[in-house]
Amino acid sequence: MNLLASMRYLVALSEHKHFGRAAQACHITQPALSNALRALEGEFGVVIVKRSRVYVGLTHEGERVLATAQRMLRDNEVLLQELRSEAGDPRGRLRMAAVPTAIPMLSRFAAMLQQRHPGIVPAVLSMSSQELETGLENLSVDLALGYTERMHLPGVKLKAWPQSIEHYFLLRRAKKPSADRLRIGRPIAWAEAGKLPLCLLTPDMHNRAIIDQALREAGVAAVAPAIETNSVLTLALAVSAGTVSSVLPGAMVAAVRSHRELEALPLVAPEVRTPIGFMTQEGVRPARALDAALAFLQTPEWEAQARQHSGALDAA
Repeated sequence: MNLLASMRYLVALSEHKHFGRAAQACHITQPALSNALRALEGEFGVVIVKRSRVYVGLTHEGERVLATAQRMLRDNEVLLQELRSEAGDPRGRLRMAAVPTAIPMLSRFAAMLQQRHPGIVPAVLSMSSQELETGLENLSVDLALGYTERMHLPGVKLKAWPQSIEHYFLLRRAKKPSADRLRIGRPIAWAEAGKLPLCLLTPDMHNRAIIDQALREAGVAAVAPAIETNSVLTLALAVSAGTVSSVLPGAMVAAVRSHRELEALPLVAPEVRTPIGFMTQEGVRPARALDAALAFLQTPEWEAQARQHSGALDAA
């Protein structure tokens, strides 16, 4: 039995919660995955997977084996990167994730990091805040970009690198397209925005909770979006193609500044400001790729990019 491979299959099953999809992700057949997990149970003398026709979860002992598997796979990746990298030339995969509205910032960061270090292969993932928390906790996410104010995990110490204080904008079609790009208009009250047909993220997203709270504070009793989505691309496309408006943070508005048929109005009354930052688990030996990423995010080059493409933006 290849212990490391079997541990990888167990982690895949935990992530996909489906035997067939886990096997497909590992590029093996479903019977091969099931046989490897049974061999793993035989090796440790415990039942790891709850038996049923479909995946229903892991046993208590299985959860303990899973935690060890996650640490083993990460330690293996750290070792591989040490062996394959040279001084000034880090090599290896880097799993990064962001809340949906911060994906433009993370995408820009990944592209600039990869240009700086061609040996690094970034994986850019979109996750809810809860998924980010889980990823940081079990080390399946190396670096997260999200709402630092809510990242308090029991028993897990995180280190944060603040990136911006998000301001919120109402995105809508302009009555008249501007000459070159999206225009930043005059402020609009949340109460007024709440009267419009809105395209918003689904309720499981923390961004939606921020918007709902702001509207309640503005006197809007209930939020009934015209469209709901878990895709930030849909937010912008729905506004561009239809008659709905949306509420976006500065990083998302910056990503659609080339759309001259749109305009963004700063939202006021109340003033909503949300800190966004990179986070990683503290006290864990970082791999070479993560080390390089942490060094880059503290450079003046990246700090200037974060300021330019998020926050309050400017009217120019």
